[in-house]
Amino acid sequence: MEIPNEAPLMTLPGVTLFPETLLPLHIFEPRYRRMLAAVLRSHRMFIVAMQKPGCASGTPRAVAGLGFVRVCVAHDDGTSHLVLQGHSRVELIQMVCREPYPVCRIRPLRAPVRDSVTIDALMARVRDLVAERIQLGFSTSATGARKLTAKIKQAQALLTVPEIIGCLEKLNNPDHVADLVSSALLTRAAHKQVILETVEVEPRLKHLIHFLMGEISQRQKKTNGEF
Repeated sequence: MEIPNEAPLMTLPGVTLFPETLLPLHIFEPRYRRMLAAVLRSHRMFIVAMQKPGCASGTPRAVAGLGFVRVCVAHDDGTSHLVLQGHSRVELIQMVCREPYPVCRIRPLRAPVRDSVTIDALMARVRDLVAERIQLGFSTSATGARKLTAKIKQAQALLTVPEIIGCLEKLNNPDHVADLVSSALLTRAAHKQVILETVEVEPRLKHLIHFLMGEISQRQKKTNGEF
């Protein structure tokens, strides 16, 4: 699928769109309703960026996710529910326009292909930590446990923890593994954004391991009544 040079931009607080993951969205603001109508008439793609903390509403982080509208259900009141599938990491280069909705020029960010013993070891460590997290009784994040409206439940992709483990055992692509686990299991939006902004696979896996270890440690302390 060809990536456009520019695309409409939706900025949301605490939301990160990873490649190959699914994000359910409710479109109700007038500007985003106009944006969706234009997107559906063209390449069906738009950007989802996390809002910069402490900045004015609509100020995006520089690295975001470009997604493709897989399913869209329009309602009588003009709102819509849709499922956006992450396509690629992109860097926001320049705002082209802000009205009637934001449009931004973008540059795709692609991880170079790496094949090393170090990455294999990091992959194995990620799988171990995911299993440990499950044993501690963690539940998946809202993004991982896809919950859409009744009208589009036939299109939803439930991502349960056992399914994640099954996927990890089958996936050999460390790029996809890092993004899948981060999207489904990391609970802090800031941590997810760090993963999204890390293009190189090896440091991305290292960040993921660090974040998973921190969440596991915190859970263990709670279990042991340390705080």
